[in-house]
Amino acid sequence: MYYNDDTVIYFDGKFLKAKEAGTDLYGQSLHYGYSVFEGIKSYSTDQGTQIFKAKEHYERLKRSAELMHIPFDYSAEQLTELTYELLERNGFTDAYIRPLVTCSPNMSLSKGQKSYLSLLAWEWNNGYLADKMKIMTSPFQRPNPKAFKVEAKVGGHYVNSILACQDAKDKGYDEALVLDENGNVAESSGANVFYEKDGVLFTPGKGSILPGITRQTVFEICEELDIPVKESFFKPEEMRGADAGFFCGTAAEIVALDSLDDVPFTRDWEDTASGRVQRAYLKRVRVLSL
Repeated sequence: MYYNDDTVIYFDGKFLKAKEAGTDLYGQSLHYGYSVFEGIKSYSTDQGTQIFKAKEHYERLKRSAELMHIPFDYSAEQLTELTYELLERNGFTDAYIRPLVTCSPNMSLSKGQKSYLSLLAWEWNNGYLADKMKIMTSPFQRPNPKAFKVEAKVGGHYVNSILACQDAKDKGYDEALVLDENGNVAESSGANVFYEKDGVLFTPGKGSILPGITRQTVFEICEELDIPVKESFFKPEEMRGADAGFFCGTAAEIVALDSLDDVPFTRDWEDTASGRVQRAYLKRVRVLSL
């Protein structure tokens, strides 16, 4: 699904075939989830293949490594250049890109001594969440921000995401809406969330969320389209039965929500401000992917 005999990756300073790559069984990242990563997409645009917001993604990767005390000395410019070469070597245009920073062998609970950069990519022609989604409020909470660096994109954090997402799927829903330790809406298992009421978009404030790059892009689009958007803390009952709702993230892009806890969102998606944001986002990544 992700690679074949000809797929090329970048690992620890060189390009090689994916099937030839290996990992160290004594690495901290394998044993403790002590790694940082990014999710990035490239698109076929009127300017050729373009990586959407590469600088922002790679600056966040560097910040995640810094917060986790993982040594990492690549610049955003170097990472972007390597990624374009990776896409070219594989002949990819519309692709999902996964930079991953892992650590050297170390069985102690101490900071990383050396890191290894992997750059992986595979073809991805559309968001994985194309249809309206039925979601449920999850019994799993987001990690307490006093226990984790929640603003960092860390491998180990996503065990929480797997538990929440799979629990929702097992109960017949498409995804989970995860709350923070105070019972406020935080995000989905892997995307930020917005809901709409009376033409205003609401999204959880920072604190227990990973403030996504797609989330920031939504803010930019709302400013351009003169759509009011507010960051606030709110309970799931405030979101149920609203005019519209959506998840947003690099992989998902912007995906409409059908219902929360079996309570439908009430307005026709195409007539909402949320629908306008979705259409503007799709145009932006295809035409203005800089």
